[in-house]
Amino acid sequence: MTPRLQVQALSVGHRGRPPLIEGLSLRAEAGEFIALIGRNGIGKTTLLRTLAGLLPAAGGSAALDGADLHRMAPAERARQVAVVVTDRLAVPGMRVRDLVATGRHPHTGWWGQRTADDERRIDEALVMADAMPLSDRLVNTLSDGERQRTALARALAQGPKMLLLDEITAFLDLPSRVSVMSRLRRHARASGCLVVLSSHDLELCLQLADRLWLLAGDRQLADGTADELINRGHIGRAFDQDDVQFSAQRRQFVLATASFDANLAGDRHDVIRTESVST
Repeated sequence: MTPRLQVQALSVGHRGRPPLIEGLSLRAEAGEFIALIGRNGIGKTTLLRTLAGLLPAAGGSAALDGADLHRMAPAERARQVAVVVTDRLAVPGMRVRDLVATGRHPHTGWWGQRTADDERRIDEALVMADAMPLSDRLVNTLSDGERQRTALARALAQGPKMLLLDEITAFLDLPSRVSVMSRLRRHARASGCLVVLSSHDLELCLQLADRLWLLAGDRQLADGTADELINRGHIGRAFDQDDVQFSAQRRQFVLATASFDANLAGDRHDVIRTESVST
């Protein structure tokens, strides 16, 4: 069976610079919820933009349901792939529902006339992104978190086969981050949409993602479940610092204190406490 996404020997980066990721080969199936993780500046956004067709590949190929993403006509790619990047929405005078409705443009033809099915999809997208209460608000009056919900709703309204999200929960509080990520996982499984979400919320990704794509700075990507990447030591090697370390046993980051009681056999660690998430 053809995978939803097939990447072969893909290199990504910016023209005139060494590639951030080189020779990447992987596959992802329909209905998966994948978290893309790694430190700042490691290449997460560049990879997402390349998979979305917003940046040319420096080498190799990426195919969606067997069709080369970078040779796909822009109109067809807009029907197949939706992307939310970190650019701030700037559409003064437009209401939230009208902006979300633009997600249906790839499907509405030359005249842009929406059908009852289009309106239903817009409503469903607003509900899924928890943005329905914002429908009549002007976009330029929204907070950063509300803008993120609106951008997510517009992407969901496209009805894509692949949804690429760059730090979509960055301005949300913890309960909202849990809610959005849980809804996205359910949406992936119910619709067959492949969802790839970049995030710095590592502990939440470990709990909710079906698989993790970890960029560790060696131009390579580690692909696996949370247990696989933890047990292989990938998480610790990628994120550990002198004063902050990942505890595989606790599946949490801990603060490694410089001082310790002479009566103790080793270093004392203070756990960074986070709320546990039931799924």
